[in-house]
Amino acid sequence: MPRTSENLPATPPRPLLKARTFQSMGTVISLTLPVATPGGNPPDDELAAAAAVVERLFRDLDQIFSLYRPDSEASRLARGDLSLRAASAAMRGRYEEAMAWRLRTEGAFTPERPDGVLDLSGLIKAHAIRESGTSLLALGRADWCLNAGGDVLVSGSPVPGSYEPWDAGIIDPLARGALLTGYPLGHGRGHEALATSGSAERGDHIWSAAASGSEFMQVSVLAKDIVTADVLATAIVAGGVPMLNRATDGWDVDVLAVRTDGRLLATPGFRAGVS
Repeated sequence: MPRTSENLPATPPRPLLKARTFQSMGTVISLTLPVATPGGNPPDDELAAAAAVVERLFRDLDQIFSLYRPDSEASRLARGDLSLRAASAAMRGRYEEAMAWRLRTEGAFTPERPDGVLDLSGLIKAHAIRESGTSLLALGRADWCLNAGGDVLVSGSPVPGSYEPWDAGIIDPLARGALLTGYPLGHGRGHEALATSGSAERGDHIWSAAASGSEFMQVSVLAKDIVTADVLATAIVAGGVPMLNRATDGWDVDVLAVRTDGRLLATPGFRAGVS
């Protein structure tokens, strides 16, 4: 007997996506959750509580690591009022992590400015995203998308219980109001993090001997974790094609790089996944 629309199983309604935003670390942070189905009662208090945890974490890290705050630990280190040996465990831990990345990228990523001042801004935002993700999972939130100035980390799906990925977009550096491309993140795609670095984003933490003449104006990296994605995006902008090749050989990542003349370089995985 043919099935009619009357006896077909009903398609469950899609959940609503709701977001909370706040500003920190010189950019806008957005947390998006699937919170309810149409006609239901969205638990706004759950979204507010989750966003409050993320905002507090970003705020606390900014108070330690921001060089724009004269009373921060980072500023005291920069002025020489505090030695790294006497710094907090949080500061020493991120310094050690940054120095490990400096070795892995053969200096293309560095936590030291040309004037010798320690500046961990190239790592701290990604670290804040990573810690926020850990906190959200600890709260029992399995499905979410966290976007901090274009650096994105996702978990689960916008449709809980399904294999539908989250849609992430990359800004066109030549047309800031337009998207260069989109990419599906999460749920079997192999990548849950997307980070973009370059002149179109906040690139004041990119230093190298050739940084001023970099062949890339923007680099986006897809990876399993946000710190790897963010560090390698910065390193490729600073180190050019040799660092791009080193990154794709040494890490499970995909890369989309925009040359200064507007031409694109994309790894096979990125070309297959873009929309």
